[in-house]
Amino acid sequence: MARRHQAEGRTLSRLGTTVAATGILLLTGCGLTAPRSSDGWADLDSLGVFDVDNTMTLSIGPSLLHFAARHMDEDPETRALLEGLDGVRIRIYEVDGSVVRVAGRLDRMSARLQDDGWSPVAVVREPGETVHMLVKSERGRMTGLTVLVLEDDEAVVVNLMGELAPENFTDTMAALDVDVAPRVQVAAN
Repeated sequence: MARRHQAEGRTLSRLGTTVAATGILLLTGCGLTAPRSSDGWADLDSLGVFDVDNTMTLSIGPSLLHFAARHMDEDPETRALLEGLDGVRIRIYEVDGSVVRVAGRLDRMSARLQDDGWSPVAVVREPGETVHMLVKSERGRMTGLTVLVLEDDEAVVVNLMGELAPENFTDTMAALDVDVAPRVQVAAN
């Protein structure tokens, strides 16, 4: 009798594992989260566990973005931007350790992205503020935009994936609340 209960327990455990794995596979492939298969996917590193607390992580896929676009009747620019996106990933961190180490990690993350084919567009370096803006292009079209920001005690990492039309670029920067001002230096390739 005890062996029968053990066998039933193992069967239920395997069934639960199978159901959980199937659910995870369905959710990752359903378009609710940002797709790793997108040309604009950025392989983003951690900013460290001892210097930051991750206060928000958001990953939105094409299904939700296109749903939102269909309901943007009064804002055609935002609608066009959302229709072109495959995914949006946002991470917000509170810096509670060394700002210098976090700035160094952002610099290394930018360098790794450049090694992966991302092109730096602009870099901002001011006391208390660092911004890296990188663009990914495939076959002559802009497929990704990644913005890395460190300002005072907050770090923000944004990765937009999809068809980013140059005419929507200003709208994209406004939506990300990136202040494009004279202090921005164009990054050299």
